[in-house]
Amino acid sequence: MKIAVDAMGGDYAPHAVVEGAVLALRKIDCTIILVGDREVLEPLLARHSHAADRVSIKHTSEVVRMDESPRKALNVKQDTSIRKTFDLVKSGEADAAMSAGNSGAAMLAGLHVLGTLPHVDRPCIGSILPTTNGRVVMLDAGANVDCRPHNLVQFAFMGHALAKYTLGIQSPRIGLLSIGEEAGKGNDLVRATYKLLRKSDLNFQGNIEGRDIFADNVDVVVCDGFVGNVALKTAEGVVQALGTRLKDEIRSSIFGRFGYLFMRPALKRFKQRFDYAEYGGALLLGIDGIGVIAHGRSNPVAIMNAIRISDEYARIRIAQRVKEEVESSAELKQSFGDKVHQVFEHIKEKKFEMDTKESTASEKGD
Repeated sequence: MKIAVDAMGGDYAPHAVVEGAVLALRKIDCTIILVGDREVLEPLLARHSHAADRVSIKHTSEVVRMDESPRKALNVKQDTSIRKTFDLVKSGEADAAMSAGNSGAAMLAGLHVLGTLPHVDRPCIGSILPTTNGRVVMLDAGANVDCRPHNLVQFAFMGHALAKYTLGIQSPRIGLLSIGEEAGKGNDLVRATYKLLRKSDLNFQGNIEGRDIFADNVDVVVCDGFVGNVALKTAEGVVQALGTRLKDEIRSSIFGRFGYLFMRPALKRFKQRFDYAEYGGALLLGIDGIGVIAHGRSNPVAIMNAIRISDEYARIRIAQRVKEEVESSAELKQSFGDKVHQVFEHIKEKKFEMDTKESTASEKGD
């Protein structure tokens, strides 16, 4: 496989990206195209002469910074490393694109350059997370803040494909993230989506709560991008806080330091299991090609693993697998989705009218 890598994207780019690419070549049978400023990349790559025959550089003159507005940056800058990375997939020069840069820009670049798969209304971000005994797919992890019922249904079908072909689960269990397990719990979006998923041929388990995400109760967690991103960042923060607190406790006494000598192998395994660097990145689902978004703070190990999973997705042709699954969601939408969507929009309009009346009454002092 040929993997196009945005060498200028990420907090520690380009050094960490180049180092990660070299690490990947030691473990993966692939070739890598580093996309970025040639004058910056060539000296870094020259330190690793043994990798020269499997790495090439595609020059670009511009970069989308992490703090830039993705849409504005891509409109103004036409020669960015992040756009060129997806251009290489579009032209067939690469089998997959990977970036640790501005995630919004990566999503937009993937969408505008590669387009969407047939029947996909909105692409989403699918993350694979560790659980107590295995792994779970969560989507959307941040691409779509405001969703409609059928968007979440499509996410469920795309998550089904991702879990089936990457986790090896023939009939993945699908859970809808809500504030309670009961069918009537949740906001209008969740309740309407619940009804649609019940009518699908997916292995739908019903609603799940936040505590169930990492409990191996389901294989795919479905939610909108706002909820998913908050849940993902909260989990990341909890792991970091626990790690920091554990280090403080170990250093606080001689007994802690002594005990650490015996616990060190177990703690190392724990860190590897829950370290984002071990999982590489998230997949852009629904675009007509393969794009992987790595963590902005990716170190060389994280970059290496992001390249590894990009290679894996390319080999199993995950975009084609997702396309096949989404066709089933299109049939469901035609059968039930339009009616549910009409009811959902009607409920939103009624609530808006009620909120407007209450606001007017409040202003009048009624």
